[in-house]
Amino acid sequence: MQVAHLSFEFFPPKTPEGAERLRAARQRLYQRSPEFCSVTFGAGGSTQQGTLETVLDIAAEGVRAAPHLSCIGASRDSVREILRRYRAEGIRRIVALRGDLPSGYGLGGEFSHAADLVEFIRAESADWFHIEVAAYPEVHPQARSPADDLRHFVAKMRAGANSAITQYFFNPDAYFRFVDEVRKAGVDAPVVPGIMPVTNASQLLRFSEVCGAEVPRWMRLRLLGFGDDRDSIVDFGRDVVAQLCCRLLAGGAPGLHFYTLNQADASLGVLERVAAA
Repeated sequence: MQVAHLSFEFFPPKTPEGAERLRAARQRLYQRSPEFCSVTFGAGGSTQQGTLETVLDIAAEGVRAAPHLSCIGASRDSVREILRRYRAEGIRRIVALRGDLPSGYGLGGEFSHAADLVEFIRAESADWFHIEVAAYPEVHPQARSPADDLRHFVAKMRAGANSAITQYFFNPDAYFRFVDEVRKAGVDAPVVPGIMPVTNASQLLRFSEVCGAEVPRWMRLRLLGFGDDRDSIVDFGRDVVAQLCCRLLAGGAPGLHFYTLNQADASLGVLERVAAA
């Protein structure tokens, strides 16, 4: 099974050694001809410079780069300057997010919602940037209700977003239901599933608890049953995630976006099994 539109997400490395490891991982992932690679942005601007450096590295390697841009702590002037810099560097894609609130951190900044940021980017840059936004098939963990979460998503799209990338999930029905609701709300833009490869059971369960992604009971029990047998966890994870990808693609998903955690093996292992399906 082929993936028509593929993308990978990275986070800015914190050390020179991390930068070298990420550079090597990217070269391996580029062999899959991604449409673009995104780079995360720390809450409150904590990794703004790291994001810029990683984005410029990717662009210099001949691959389209998409920096994340967060509302948290941002002013119109600071966002205007960031947009100016990215535009000057020829960057044409941005992932516009509200961003995660650090512990004890108020919202701050001049943008209350991601829709406000999208609207500002459009007003400042017209159609220069392709704008991606986030989607939550299993509902944002801080949403007041599923209906309110859907309303915020529709507002982002109507503010000028071109497409969306979802939070990762393991229940394909949640994705298909979300897309159906989005279509009924009048949004026909692509909604690309976010995919999280499985390499570490405790890490995955911890991440999922924080971000509101449901790990099905049967999957959780199987992972915990492997104990410290990492090889079994990795093999099981590749099968489960590859089956998820195949189900999504067969059901009409427009592509796949992999949360790589700055590693190549896990994503490539899944893609190999998808290709063989």
